[in-house]
Parts: sequence; structure tokens; C-alpha cells
Amino acid sequence: MSLEGAYDPVNIFAKIIQGKMPCAKVYEDEDVLSFMDAFPQSRGHTLVIPKTPVRNLLDVDAEMLQMLIERTQMIAKGVQRAFLPEGIILTQFNGAVAGQTVFHLHFHIIPAYADTELSGHGGTKMADMEQLQRHAAIVAAALDL
Repeated sequence: MSLEGAYDPVNIFAKIIQGKMPCAKVYEDEDVLSFMDAFPQSRGHTLVIPKTPVRNLLDVDAEMLQMLIERTQMIAKGVQRAFLPEGIILTQFNGAVAGQTVFHLHFHIIPAYADTELSGHGGTKMADMEQLQRHAAIVAAALDL
């Protein structure tokens, strides 16, 4: 265990993996789930998580991390093709003090646009689920599978 303790099996991402909470799904395979961030920092903000219960980067084994980074890159390329941002920010937080708000390992793919300021991480305004579903479909269609 690292930083703040044991994995919490009832965190929001665990519930999404279990199908107990909805998400705007972009991609799924046996190891990974990707979906739109419900509190996006920009248009197209996408998350990539392992289906394995792991708290953060310090708790994951190297083989799983490699697979997760490969999927994150694939999905980031889809986000790039789908939304044509001028840049992409890839972030990952470890521990509450570092900004981690959901204690299940996840990567943020955040499109950066020259004319748009990013919202804060873990904002207070949840996005419209129908809009997130449309964005998820656009990214999913842009994936090079």
C-alpha cells in the first residue's frame, strides 16, 4: 500500500467498472475502461483506468502500467483526431495532497485549446450526460482499432 492506505472497493470508478454507476464510455477491453470525465476541464476530457483494483501509480506492477500507458496513448490519439486540440495534457495524481480525488489509478487526457482556458481539476459543475455521450461517441469513432 502506498500514500494513504488500502484500496477502497466502493470508490466511484470501482462502481463504474461494476456497472453500478453510469459513464460515457469511450473504450473498453478486458483490462481497461475509458470514459469521459464527468467534471471536464475542457471539451473532450477523457479518463483511462485499469479494471484491476489499484489505488495509484505506486501500487501498480510494471506490466500493467505498460499496458495502461499503451491504451492511454491510443485513446489520446483518438481524442486528438476527434477534437483537434492544439495540445494534450496527460495527468495522473498520487495521493490527496497531490490532487488525487478518486483513489483508483487513472490517467486524464485533457485537450488544450489555444482560445479556451481549462477549468479546475475536479470541478464543481457536472457536465451534461447527453453531451458526454456525444463526445464519447466522437472519440470512439476516432480510435485506430
